[in-house]
Amino acid sequence: MARRRLLALAFQLLRRAPAPPATQPWRRATLRFLSSAASGPLDRLKTPPFARPGARNPASSPWDRFGGGQKRTMFIQTQSTPNPQSLMFYPGKPVMEVGSSDFPNARTARTSPLAKALFAIDGVTRVFFGSDFVTVTKSEETSWDYLKPEVFAAIMDFYSSGQPLFLDSNTAAAMDTTIHEDDSEIVAMIKELLETRIRPAVQDDGGDIEYRGFDPDTGIVKLKMQGACSGCPSSSVTLKSGIENMLMHYVPEVKAVEQELDGDEEAELAGAGQME
Repeated sequence: MARRRLLALAFQLLRRAPAPPATQPWRRATLRFLSSAASGPLDRLKTPPFARPGARNPASSPWDRFGGGQKRTMFIQTQSTPNPQSLMFYPGKPVMEVGSSDFPNARTARTSPLAKALFAIDGVTRVFFGSDFVTVTKSEETSWDYLKPEVFAAIMDFYSSGQPLFLDSNTAAAMDTTIHEDDSEIVAMIKELLETRIRPAVQDDGGDIEYRGFDPDTGIVKLKMQGACSGCPSSSVTLKSGIENMLMHYVPEVKAVEQELDGDEEAELAGAGQME
C-alpha cells in the first residue's frame, strides 16, 4: 500500500514539473506530431501549399494611378442625344451656375481648364457646358468605347483638382437672353420665350441656342445652335418645326428663324461639302 502511494506521489510530481527540452531527436519528432495533431486537419489548409493567397493589397488597385492610392467616389452618368456623335456626361455636380458655354473648337477652350483637357483627348471635336452636364461631340471615326473612359478620367481629374471652370470669370456665361432697357417689346418677348420655353427643351438634348438678333424689317430671328444641336442631323427640324413655329405663334412679327454660323463653322461645312 505504501509503495502505491509513493508511486502516485511521484507521478503527480512528474506531471507538475516543466517539460524537459526537446533535445533528443525522438522528443522533437514526438512534439511535432502532437502539435500537428492538436491543430486539427482543417488548420493544415492554412499553411502552404493549401493556403489561400493573401488579400490583394489596396495599393495595387488600378485606380491608384489617379490620385496616389485614393479611390474615386465620383459617379458620372451618360445620356444619349439626337446627335449620334454627341453624348451628355452628368458628373453629379453643378457645371454652369448661370447660362451655358459652347466650345466649337480647341482654340475657344483656352479659357476653361476642363474644356481644354477634353479637347486634349484625340477624337473630341466640340465641348458644351450646361447647368449640370457636359456634352462632348466626337469625330465620326472615333468610337465611344475608346472615348468614354478618357472623358470620365478628364472630368474626374478636373473636379478633384479644385480648379475653376473658367480662368476668366467675365467669360463664364453668355447672357444673350438678358432683357435690356433699350430692347423693344418684340425683342423682349423673343428673349423671354427663348429663355423660358425653348432653351430648357433644347438643353434636355445636350445643346443650347444663342440669340443673335432680330431684324424688324424682314421679321427674321437669328439663332446659333450649340452643343449637341450643332451639326445634328435633326437640328434643322428643331429650328424650323419647333423654334420657328413657337416664336411665330406667340410673336406675329416673327416671320422666320435662321441659323447663324461662325467663321470656323462655315469653313468646316464648306470643307465637308467639298469632300462629298
